[in-house]
Amino acid sequence: MAPTQKQASKKRVRSALKDVVTREYTVHVQKLVRDKQFKKRTPTAIKGIIKFAQRHMGTKDVRIDPKLNEAVWAKGVRYPPRRIRVRLERKRNDDEDAKEKLYTYATHVPGITNFHGLENTVVDTE
Repeated sequence: MAPTQKQASKKRVRSALKDVVTREYTVHVQKLVRDKQFKKRTPTAIKGIIKFAQRHMGTKDVRIDPKLNEAVWAKGVRYPPRRIRVRLERKRNDDEDAKEKLYTYATHVPGITNFHGLENTVVDTE
């Protein structure tokens, strides 16, 4: 049964302005690029990281840090990293004519070689 008009209007809309938060995630890039041709693997990985950030942070505007881009492209177009640790920061958009009130800024967390046992964590920015 399709939801009626009354049921659809009762859905809670979360105030995203209060949700300026920073989290660290491990993105399993190998799942994203499986069965892709070699010349499209790393571009697909970048698009997959953007989709991952949109899904987990709830913003359509996702910006990739140049260091994250370099980390994904480090071994070339054919061999993106299997997993990568990413810090996602949901920030307020200061542009007056911006469509979205918030955006997500994705950065690389360097120095992690063993991903076993890592969990998604909320990072204190203070």
